[in-house]
Amino acid sequence: MRTKIYKLACLVLVCLSGFAVKAQQTNLPVQNNRWAIQPDGSILWTIDSRLPHNDHIEMSGEKVSLWVQYGIDAEGRSGITKTVIFPTFRTLPDDTYSHISYVFHDDELPRFYVDNRLLKIDGKPNDQSFAVKSISHKGIMRVNAVVGNQPSVKIERSLFPSVDKPMALEKFVFTNTSNKAVNISMEYLKREVRTDSAKSKSARHSVIMATAGDGTKLLQPGASASFAVYYLATDHPNNKIIVDANAEEMAREQRVNQISKPLTLITPDSILNTAFDFAKLRATESIFKTKAGYLHSPGGLDYYAAIWANDQAEYVSPFFAFSGDSIARLSAINCYHLFASYMNPEYKPIPSSIVAEGDAMWNGAGDRGDQDMIAYGASRFALANGNVDVARTLWPLITWCLEFSNRKLNEQGVVNSDSDELEGRFPSGKANLSTNSLYYDALNSAVMLGRQLHQSKAVTDKYQQQAIALKGNIEKYFGAKVEGFDTYKYYETNDVLRAWICLPLTVNIYTRSKGTIDALFSPNLWTADGLATQAGKDTFWDRSTLYALRGVLQAGETEKAMKFLEYYSRRRLLGEHVPYPVEAYPEGNQRHLSAESGLYCRIFTEGLFGIRPTGFNSFNCTPRLPKDWNQMSLNQVHAFGNIFDLHISRAKQGKISITVINGSRKKTYTINDGDTQSVSL
Repeated sequence: MRTKIYKLACLVLVCLSGFAVKAQQTNLPVQNNRWAIQPDGSILWTIDSRLPHNDHIEMSGEKVSLWVQYGIDAEGRSGITKTVIFPTFRTLPDDTYSHISYVFHDDELPRFYVDNRLLKIDGKPNDQSFAVKSISHKGIMRVNAVVGNQPSVKIERSLFPSVDKPMALEKFVFTNTSNKAVNISMEYLKREVRTDSAKSKSARHSVIMATAGDGTKLLQPGASASFAVYYLATDHPNNKIIVDANAEEMAREQRVNQISKPLTLITPDSILNTAFDFAKLRATESIFKTKAGYLHSPGGLDYYAAIWANDQAEYVSPFFAFSGDSIARLSAINCYHLFASYMNPEYKPIPSSIVAEGDAMWNGAGDRGDQDMIAYGASRFALANGNVDVARTLWPLITWCLEFSNRKLNEQGVVNSDSDELEGRFPSGKANLSTNSLYYDALNSAVMLGRQLHQSKAVTDKYQQQAIALKGNIEKYFGAKVEGFDTYKYYETNDVLRAWICLPLTVNIYTRSKGTIDALFSPNLWTADGLATQAGKDTFWDRSTLYALRGVLQAGETEKAMKFLEYYSRRRLLGEHVPYPVEAYPEGNQRHLSAESGLYCRIFTEGLFGIRPTGFNSFNCTPRLPKDWNQMSLNQVHAFGNIFDLHISRAKQGKISITVINGSRKKTYTINDGDTQSVSL
């Protein structure tokens, strides 16, 4: 059924004139897609005259991350550069960046021959060259090509990480589509480098580039043959190495399917459905098996085998309570436990980041509001995870963080912090809106979580009163007219619009929702790539755009939010830099840091479907069904101790139906559009 939906959607979405009209109607830039969604859920770039074009993508396994820089130049020549990162192979001294990584270029590949003529991987078209026809992504990057002067020989070049080994692979499958036999051969190659023993942690590390399945193969008409190159890290290079590229590829496909199957989004918009699937993959694949356990890490060539209070504790771990992936859930629990190990009776700040497989920490920006990031994420995760034993282990961390922040209240009753998650890149004053919004939400979650854990009424009443007081103080301290909009100043002396004015919307503070939403989508802040960090600046960080889209939906401005969500999703999935949300620009070259993809998924779970955890087996549901849709579904939601489907549809007299299917049990609620329904499982 889903395949039929994809096929129908693909036919509809090829109408480029329709894209232009829709973009013009929303005063957004016109987007011409470079990529197209395929029936199997992948995206495909069919090479045309729009050259040159270059892009990059990251793929991760438990012991490796593969960064691929790829493109086609103006003359049609292809080029691929691979950076292979090994998160658990470390150098000294311990720090954030002490993993080893190596770069490999096309001219380092073993030589291939077709009927005894050298195949030029990066040669000019119409030569004996590797002529690329298309490139596709869906957990594996597949480059489809032909031999330039012998197009009856097709080649599929696949690049992917191993699921559980410190190894990345590159597989070449040659298919003879002619009516005569063809000889294909790959030379044997093996290269090894070893790290400096004085700088190597634990042992001297070796990185080996080698062939698997070299030699000559005679292909009869219609037959195929495969060859492979692998990139492996090891501390025991003299041990026999056996690589089965086909088995590794199958394992990668199975892992991608394992991530994709639960928590599926079904809406009338195939771009949103597909972008959600891709974001779920990127958010979940970037989990590394370290000596400290499973650690979700951002990636991006720099950030591995480490956790951050914002990326992991705040952004992605609350999503993992819904995702249905057991490894992701373990990584979330491990994240919070590692941060808890830094609690102290003096209430000194927990470090912003724990790095080097848990052996070191980083706090170079001081207190960024990290305690509020942790308390916000841990309390939401504990509720949605639905496991009382896990919640009990997280409760001391949450309460410690809340007490830390209570001690940091200034005379105006808001929390001071040294900086925010941008770590001084932009000013944040002595007290900022981000830290205080997260603290407010954490207090509310602590009230609900404390009741579930049978904490005393005095404890939960204290948090409730602190939340009420903080909400009022946020309005007094941050509420302001900025650049003509009734919204928030980000810090006390701030007089220009900032992207993080969206945060109160995500924690159910709607006092200034109209002015805030108008400001977010005004030319002052909204750019072709989403929200500018500060009005008048070119810098953007996707995290604020993703929070804003969620917050605008939560505030009930569904139609306005959907226009910008559809625009953003198309740009990130099918545009010039695909297929995931990015970190920032100009910093980092728009890296596909993985936690941002978790924030994208939360636009739907918390924004569009309006799920707010309230207990171990309960949540509030405030669905935002767009006016042009009759229904939408989140299927196989793994949360609140259950696996259930959540269907939203139109009912009679303008009402909304919420149907929850939990195994053999089915319950339907009917509410007014915009109302909230309490759901118990």
